[in-house]
Amino acid sequence: MHYDVIVIGLGAMGAATLYQLAKRGVRVAGVDRHAPPHDLGSSHGDTRITRQAVGEGAAYVPLALNAQRIWRELEAQSGEALFEACGMLMLSSSDTPTRGHGTADFAGETAALAERFGIKHSLLDATQLRTRFPQFGGYGDNAVGYFEPGAGYVRPERAIDVQLRLAEQLGATLYNNTPVTTIESMGQGVRVQTSSGALTADKAIVCAGMWTGRLLGAPVKSLLKVCRQQLFWFELDEPERFAADSPVYILLHGAADTDSCYGFAPLPGENAIKIATEQYLEGCDPDAVDRSVSQADIDAMYDAHVAGRLLGVSRRVLKSKVCTYTITPDFNFIIDAHPQMANVTLVSACSGHGFKHSAGIGEALAMHHCNEPGAVDLSPFSLARFR
Repeated sequence: MHYDVIVIGLGAMGAATLYQLAKRGVRVAGVDRHAPPHDLGSSHGDTRITRQAVGEGAAYVPLALNAQRIWRELEAQSGEALFEACGMLMLSSSDTPTRGHGTADFAGETAALAERFGIKHSLLDATQLRTRFPQFGGYGDNAVGYFEPGAGYVRPERAIDVQLRLAEQLGATLYNNTPVTTIESMGQGVRVQTSSGALTADKAIVCAGMWTGRLLGAPVKSLLKVCRQQLFWFELDEPERFAADSPVYILLHGAADTDSCYGFAPLPGENAIKIATEQYLEGCDPDAVDRSVSQADIDAMYDAHVAGRLLGVSRRVLKSKVCTYTITPDFNFIIDAHPQMANVTLVSACSGHGFKHSAGIGEALAMHHCNEPGAVDLSPFSLARFR
């Protein structure tokens, strides 16, 4: 079977791209080595923060805003709840700006972009923080906060599932549990060799997350690093501190990337907060990711980021998960044509902050493919910056 486009990898980026192409009548197939949504890559964990003013840079803001619009459209079509706009609190206890995803002053850049784009927000001093958000303790008189009411969280597994189901209804073909072994440019198209045989198309869009480097080889592989991340759900001793409308949060308490964490209030029916931090030093083999979380890992997370900062939270972990980030040298995305393989586009080296943009990126890619006017400019994510 020959397609107009084959999308390889059906996580956050791939599912969004497949749906948006199918929506436009493109003859498209999606291929995944597993059966998405699954918990073996980067697009799982029950909840993902979505923000409007994105401290990683101005190029991301239109994508984040478009993604929120698309999730509301998907909710209307599917009847599924995908996006909860509960607000987001970014709280800093340090006089020293905290780095985040390559941005030297993550909180400061977030506030500056909110002003630039007219995104509703408020800046809070220590007294206002203690009054409005008493669940966050251990922050002294120098604490400052940024609150964004239009932010919140997305349900990643649901969002992927809805987009894949709608794409299939619109005519897309899905090949699940079908690893891709090679991608070869040929003439005016591509040949995608899978475990079940070969597929051909005019174009391939590779959204394979941590497997991208192996599929695409040099020079892409040298730019990508796969980093294992841990997610924790700590049980609450005082659940009343975290009401159903509590915001998602990013807590900054030092100068380094590792001096921060992010988390979520309990979902309905749960009595635990989800919380995680990020690490970029230790790489891992995408086919041999350690999925276990030790008691030492739990204790280290609690002592560094929970104790004295999140009140009424116990040391007991109800569950834990492992996911991966595929990191670029500057923590920004790569969305570009492959420099050596004709008709192949690389997407989804998202450096740990991609889900909030994924629906917008899928739309932009589909609009560019169909030569529609008004698509978001994706050139800030090109490979040219590394040359």
